[in-house]
Amino acid sequence: MSDSSTPPAPLHLAVSLDGAGRHPAAWREPGARPAELFTARYWAGLASEAETGLLDFITFEDGLALQSSLPEAFDERPDRVRGRLDAVLTAARVAPLTRHIGLVPAVTATHTEPFHISKAVATLDHVSRGRAGLRVQVSGLPHEARHFGRRTVPLADTELYAEAADHVEVIRRLWDSWEDDAEIRDVATGRFVDRDKLHHIDFEGRHFSVRGPSITPRPPQGQPVVSASGAGEASYALVARSTDVGYVAAHDGDRTRAAVAAIRRAREATGLTADPLHLFGELTVFLDEDAPAAGARLERLDALAGLPHGADAGVFTGSPGQLADLLLERREAGLSGFLLHPGVIAHDLPAITRSLVPELQRRGVFRREYEADTLRGLLGLHRPGSRYARRAA
Repeated sequence: MSDSSTPPAPLHLAVSLDGAGRHPAAWREPGARPAELFTARYWAGLASEAETGLLDFITFEDGLALQSSLPEAFDERPDRVRGRLDAVLTAARVAPLTRHIGLVPAVTATHTEPFHISKAVATLDHVSRGRAGLRVQVSGLPHEARHFGRRTVPLADTELYAEAADHVEVIRRLWDSWEDDAEIRDVATGRFVDRDKLHHIDFEGRHFSVRGPSITPRPPQGQPVVSASGAGEASYALVARSTDVGYVAAHDGDRTRAAVAAIRRAREATGLTADPLHLFGELTVFLDEDAPAAGARLERLDALAGLPHGADAGVFTGSPGQLADLLLERREAGLSGFLLHPGVIAHDLPAITRSLVPELQRRGVFRREYEADTLRGLLGLHRPGSRYARRAA
């Protein structure tokens, strides 16, 4: 047991941004601004609000098919938000309008090329001066695969996650393919780059064959933060082998503890236990002055949607103080932070930044100012050197 006089470890906190909110009826709520969902102003405002709350990072959710309530097909319902902006491009647009908060767009590895993603996220890291991350996800949806026409048979989950692991490995090698001092930019000698400090990665795997090097200089963080969800056994190997931050559903203490233990065992099997791995609990939140008010709001939203809201990450209804109690209890399962999904962004994002955060600060478990200029710095992760520079030396 730890000494009671020891100050509690700081809690990391991030927010997921997706349309008008996690609940499918969120766009119909007062203040939701559905006419602005596809504007830069809307997303810049959300990022600014999150940064006001001193959050570690925000994720920009994305997908390669229209949103649907059905797991395997498009549901054709006209009362749902349809369409979204590209997550990486949206993050790049709001980056110059923020100063400290991390920006983590989602990318579907199943249908994208790692060379393109490495270049896009490296660019985001340059634009944001070291605040970029990446949320890797997979998709086995047949109707999504038909947008690309490259596969006729969906991959099994184990194969999807194995492919995503190779995808991340290629991305990481491409980020390393330029050494930090590869750019010379010497007008007098006419040398812009030291060609000896650009490296072929020569990746040959089951899913990709990539020679490299990248065409984008090494990101300011060296390696932008990579994250992914641990949504079951098939995904645990990806989280353990390939990420800096993993997300697990925070349904209850026992299931969260079991997921954390499984990922830690997988991490140990990879031999990477010396490298930090943050595990964040995922939770959808509906915040009001008390639990009855929050529950009534969720019931009203469910009535509008025509079905009860069931989130994969679990649902919390209650006051900011009650949520603070829950977060501190759940982190005892081995979590270092939480990724919160506002049920209704217009209501629940300000409740997080203006009520939950002050409550956590009063309890001494959350920052009162940003202590680092990069996302890796905010998460306490060191900046790695290029693996190819070490080999050349």
